[in-house]
Amino acid sequence: MRLRNVKNAKEIVENHDLVVKTNPFNNDKPLHIEIGTGKGDFIIGKALSNPDINFIGIEKYESVLIRALEKTPKDIPNLRYMCLDAISLPEILTGAVDKIYLNFSDPWPKKKHAKRRLTSNIFLDIYEKLSKDIINIEQKTDNKGLFAYSVMMFNNNGYTINDISLDYNSEDNIQTEYEKKFRALGTTINYISVSKKK
Repeated sequence: MRLRNVKNAKEIVENHDLVVKTNPFNNDKPLHIEIGTGKGDFIIGKALSNPDINFIGIEKYESVLIRALEKTPKDIPNLRYMCLDAISLPEILTGAVDKIYLNFSDPWPKKKHAKRRLTSNIFLDIYEKLSKDIINIEQKTDNKGLFAYSVMMFNNNGYTINDISLDYNSEDNIQTEYEKKFRALGTTINYISVSKKK
């Protein structure tokens, strides 16, 4: 993804009402997070469609998160954002998360960069710390190499595959910005849903 600099992006994000540094939800509703929320299409759609679930969109780059903030209606009480690297999430959300979404993550195709993939052992360990009694992960990607790697990693780490598709098309699917572009080009979408008891 090519990042365009946005003037005063850091200051805008740090002072925005929807951007938080700790879990802002003090209720018993489930908490779902999207790591790499991008411009927000998916997480906004999820929050609007599921008012009984709390959502946090995690995005590393201020210039990208600003686009999500611009799209987000101000009256969504169940959606907030965090601007940080997912590596630091256990310091904030340990044992609080019910489901994790990984949508069109950077595939990091070079072998030497495998540890950066969001389904590497490094990140699977993080998700275990974030999750409650059961780790629930949903992944969508157009990248067949990343998908094959993810299936292998889930299998090697004792996850149960609940659903899997090499041409995902569900009625209740909420598309990301990338997904809309890929589908318009005729690209098939890979999907997997997995879970694991801690």
